[in-house]
Amino acid sequence: VQLQASGGGLGQAGGSLKLSCVASGSIFSINTMAWYRQAPDKQRELVASITNSGITTYADSAKGRFTISRDNAKNTVSLQMSSLKPEDTAVYYCNAIIRQSSRTSPYNYWGQGTLVTVSS
Repeated sequence: VQLQASGGGLGQAGGSLKLSCVASGSIFSINTMAWYRQAPDKQRELVASITNSGITTYADSAKGRFTISRDNAKNTVSLQMSSLKPEDTAVYYCNAIIRQSSRTSPYNYWGQGTLVTVSS
């Protein structure tokens, strides 16, 4: 199983960026999908998550500005980021809890990370 993230890059304060992540490989089911981020010299933190039934959770810093969504048929999760701030600058990681078969336990998978830089 692999998670491939895309869409990072340079954004301007007040602007928007969209991140996408696709899960591929031997997948039986995907539970929660999420985006985390890690800024320089800081711990990785949860930005937003979404269950397979569409229930979403957001960090306080993301509420009202970011929207997480997923396409269960395509095994994708996206993060639409708006009203960007310089403090949003970080490496963003997609995350998914995936079962590879009905007989295996769910496992926590991580994407490779995509850098988002927001200029003021």
